[in-house]
Amino acid sequence: MAKRSILLAATALATSFWGGTAFAQQSSTPGQAQGGFQVEEVVVTARRVAENLQDTPVSVAAFTGESLERRQIDSTADLDDATPSLQFAPVSPLTGNSAAAQIFIRGVGQTDATAGVDPGVGLYIDDVYMGSAVGGVMDFRDIAGVQVLRGPQGTLFGRNTIGGAILLTTEAPGSSFGGNFKAGFGTDNLREGVLAVDVPITDKLLTRWTYGSRVQDGYVTRLYDGEKLGDVNTFTLTGKVKWLPTDSFTAELRADYTKSDENGAPLVFAAINETSAFPRSVSFAAGCPGMTSVGTTVPMVNDKRCANDFYGAGKYANNGTNPVNSDLENIGGSLLLEWRLTEALTLKSISAYRRLEWAGRRDADNTPFPILHTDYVSKGFQVSQEFQALYASKKLSGVAGLFFFRQSVDDVLTVTLSPPPSPQGTKDSNNNDIRNRNWAAFTQWTYNFTDAFSVAAGVRHTEETKGSRPLQFNYSNPSVLYVPYKLYEREFSATTGSFQAQYRWSPALMTYASWSQGFKSGGFNSRFNGVVPGGQPPSFDPEKAETLELGAKFDKGGKLRINGDIFSTDYEDLQFTYRVGTAPLLFNAGKASIKGAEVEFTYIPTSAIAIEGGFSYLDDSIDEVSSIVGATTSVTTDSQLPYTPEWQGNVSIAYTYDINGDLSLIPRAEIVYTASQFFDAGNTPEIAQNDAVTRLNLGAVLQSASGDWKLQAAINNVTDEIYPLAGNSSLGTSSGYAEIAYNRGREFVVTFNKRF
Repeated sequence: MAKRSILLAATALATSFWGGTAFAQQSSTPGQAQGGFQVEEVVVTARRVAENLQDTPVSVAAFTGESLERRQIDSTADLDDATPSLQFAPVSPLTGNSAAAQIFIRGVGQTDATAGVDPGVGLYIDDVYMGSAVGGVMDFRDIAGVQVLRGPQGTLFGRNTIGGAILLTTEAPGSSFGGNFKAGFGTDNLREGVLAVDVPITDKLLTRWTYGSRVQDGYVTRLYDGEKLGDVNTFTLTGKVKWLPTDSFTAELRADYTKSDENGAPLVFAAINETSAFPRSVSFAAGCPGMTSVGTTVPMVNDKRCANDFYGAGKYANNGTNPVNSDLENIGGSLLLEWRLTEALTLKSISAYRRLEWAGRRDADNTPFPILHTDYVSKGFQVSQEFQALYASKKLSGVAGLFFFRQSVDDVLTVTLSPPPSPQGTKDSNNNDIRNRNWAAFTQWTYNFTDAFSVAAGVRHTEETKGSRPLQFNYSNPSVLYVPYKLYEREFSATTGSFQAQYRWSPALMTYASWSQGFKSGGFNSRFNGVVPGGQPPSFDPEKAETLELGAKFDKGGKLRINGDIFSTDYEDLQFTYRVGTAPLLFNAGKASIKGAEVEFTYIPTSAIAIEGGFSYLDDSIDEVSSIVGATTSVTTDSQLPYTPEWQGNVSIAYTYDINGDLSLIPRAEIVYTASQFFDAGNTPEIAQNDAVTRLNLGAVLQSASGDWKLQAAINNVTDEIYPLAGNSSLGTSSGYAEIAYNRGREFVVTFNKRF
């Protein structure tokens, strides 16, 4: 993970445009037309208006539903295979829930997916912001497209897009009856199916209905009871109703329901600190040989009475005995109203409601001892309303809007731990009610000085109130509350801006420069393990980021598309995790800087061959770490930001064989590379991806000339590389444990798609 000069990446970027190897920001995989591949025109909404990707002065990676399917990108967790500078961890250990996501773009994100902490990358589905990181890991079942916006998006997308935003768009209802069906099977008894049907009621009232399910056995074995962790058991129902009463007015009602019932996250033992208080407590009580008192370090002997590193059972087994599970129920709806008043002016309203309930139980130490267990149950809802006015003329275009958001979450968290007085385990209540309110006003305008040169500027002002009502105590003495039971509130405000200037040198080449700001919300800490001095839960302020970016977009004759950028980000008031006892608390205690480059490409040398890929380089440094009285952290100025690999890339090649004019066979090979990276700001090696990972994926598609059916087979991770996905460490605290999750290994899948 050695630091290298940003000049190396900048030189590679410049070389890619003006000669030499073609590296680029592949923002769309090639389309498959009858007779061969072609570079498609891609429409994105990164600036809240529909525009050609090659005209957008933003670093965006965009994918159609067809390209996601061809590349075996089946869920949000697979997006980082095709998106440089994106890391999407499908496991968030603190929640114990398999649908909780840790998302980082350009080294900015959040490792804590619980409700009291906001994500650093915004996730949107059909223009609606998802306020919780739990539920962020989702399958792609009726997706029309995905856009990954890199860098702060504080002007148009607001709070919690300090690292960037991921925009998911689902398929719209069709004007005629029809649909598609998909069925598949694969590794670990994988069974999946999707049915989508368009049912027009009249030519002005259209509907679309989908059902999708995915079931797969787990791949981590609990030796205690044989239960398989990391399993998948989920289904989703969606519906859309689109009404077009006039040519100028559209109303679209959307609804979705997702439910999962799974055994638990695939976490295994990583390490134990034999000098920590809790391992010493349980080991001495169990009669560990060689321990003369509870203060004696746990000896490294292979004895079941000793909580030490002999409890490591490998990457796909653990020795935990505490009950575990992962459940989720997610239901939401939204109403989009769009009214085109004139050729230049359009009004939009987006109203949305979502209710999320989830549970996650985990055995954090992965031993038979009650060193630390968590039992999490969360119920909440969010309501949002957005109004937009969009204007477009030859010289001037822009958007102005208002955004309102309300969130209410009730968390019930029970923590079992074993300090020396209680080696058999004692229970803490870490319950917390969260009440958040937010409103914002924003605007951004673009002025075209000439057909070649334009500038854009925007600003957003946000006001929010974060509320916390903790009910926290030890069950042995519930009358002693860690903080008084009442609603604590803090108000935050932020004004963020953006500026872009772009110049089109030729029909093929556009360059741009941009400046943008973003912030991630502050809030209250909500996990304590004792009475809090002063009787007030510690709060933390928002994080802030400011990015300068230079980029270029090149598209030559439908054969070659190269997009790339270099950037520099100043990252302030970082919310670092400190430990007060065993409790993880956030404090604004750091500054960091991140420099990097991204280049992606699509090259179609002939209509039968498609070559695509992308690479990123990140050079991060933690420039300042503050001392917090009464708290400890392993973060230093020598540490690196989590989920920030120095190099990341992918490259693939596909070839089309025509078979008698009736069928086509498209084999495809892909290499995905990720340099070593850490999973916590303290850079704990026991839970890090300490080595670079290179994966080879192979696949083939057999399809009819008309495209009405296709048979697809793929082997992902052909060489069976085993590597960590996520981890959590408390080795430096009294609990002294560390846990880690690994990938599933080599996988195969066969799917059949039929349009009707």
